[in-house]
Amino acid sequence: MNISLGSNDFSEVIESDRAHVWHHLSQHKKYETSDPLVIIEGKGMRVWDAKGKEYLDAVSGGVWTVNVGYGRESIADAVREQLVKLNYFANSAGNVPGAQFARKLIEKMPGMSRVYLSNSGSEANEKAYKIVRQIAHNKYDGRKHKILYRERDYHGTTITALSSTGQNQRKDQYGPFTPGFVEVPHCLEYRSQYGDCADYGVRAARAIEEVILREDPDTVGAIVLEPITAGGGVITPPEGYWPTVQEICRKYDILLHIDEVVCGLGRTGKWFGYQHYGIEPDIVTMAKGVASGYAAISCTVTTEAVFNEFKSDPSDPMSYFRDISTFGGCAAGPAAALENMRIIEDEDLLENARTMGEYLMACLQGLKERHSIVGDVRGKGLFCGLELVKDRETKEPASEGTVQAIVADCMSNGVVIGATNRSFDAYNNTLCLSPALICTRDDIDAIIEAIGNAITRLQD
Repeated sequence: MNISLGSNDFSEVIESDRAHVWHHLSQHKKYETSDPLVIIEGKGMRVWDAKGKEYLDAVSGGVWTVNVGYGRESIADAVREQLVKLNYFANSAGNVPGAQFARKLIEKMPGMSRVYLSNSGSEANEKAYKIVRQIAHNKYDGRKHKILYRERDYHGTTITALSSTGQNQRKDQYGPFTPGFVEVPHCLEYRSQYGDCADYGVRAARAIEEVILREDPDTVGAIVLEPITAGGGVITPPEGYWPTVQEICRKYDILLHIDEVVCGLGRTGKWFGYQHYGIEPDIVTMAKGVASGYAAISCTVTTEAVFNEFKSDPSDPMSYFRDISTFGGCAAGPAAALENMRIIEDEDLLENARTMGEYLMACLQGLKERHSIVGDVRGKGLFCGLELVKDRETKEPASEGTVQAIVADCMSNGVVIGATNRSFDAYNNTLCLSPALICTRDDIDAIIEAIGNAITRLQD
């Protein structure tokens, strides 16, 4: 599909953007001599900028969000209809789409039962941390207040969410951080901390237990983990890892909090990433793909056991969850999320994510065979990464400049890919792919061709 801008002149928009918009994750000095990118339209897997250039989007809105693709009129219609009927009321009261969405969501999450609505992944995780801390005070006299997080995982942009993030460049210059958060080692077997290890997954999980014992199990209330590490390098968990983590949490009475902000709502070929691994979490957080970016919504989902901790003593005015999210009361979010789920079901997009994900991984393995710069290929469903190296034997990471040159080359040739960015000192070296769940073999072929050509041009 091509769009025709005709006589439309977006120069004023570009200048207004340059003069007044503060972009995310952007160094703005370059905009003194070059135009900022302004995206004006999207359809399916493709977007167009203000100058009429077409791009194939391989990262679902730049940050793993637009799971069902652009231009979904049925979601827009559902949002408009709800806004006319009721746009907002504080979520101390219910609303129709909120109740309907919560029920439908819980149907996809056996063992979970309660949904707390807010409007971003960072906020959803903040709610989870407050739940853990309040349980610690009410049930354990404040002792089990510590929250473990994993090296290389990312949980949000607020100060407390950054306190639970295992990426040093994300955190640099924003401290001091919220106390009570403790890091555990990563589980990237490609960069094993333990040398050649026959059962790396179990060993990596036991490293968590070592931290718990060091800190004292009576002080640890929860651990927050991504089912597949996202911005930290698309790290799929090694065999044996998750069963051992589950065992450890139960052994020491530690709540297991799974952060599905990226993996949730079909990205990995199941409704949620944790469902590949037989995990029974206590808390699950999600955002991004919940409504595919058509409205702002996030969720903190808990078991009934966790929920019941907040009504054990109705006579105590401090016992309930004393929290509010203003925009958790926006009815458009759950209205969009309901229609988003219907599309995923009716179009069988989980199956497409699985089958196209297998094809994408096979194509990425082909790139690895052809280009020595590709050190490792990882992923699940339509969520994949290529770690780039200078030397396969030493695994010395490719420079950030090299990685960004490949991203820029793809962009100039009309394909948008991602990469680890401002996360680590040495390991901003993974290309990230997360095309919409609607993608086809032709889309994947175009993505692979762009990356292969970029690598070839870089090495010539």
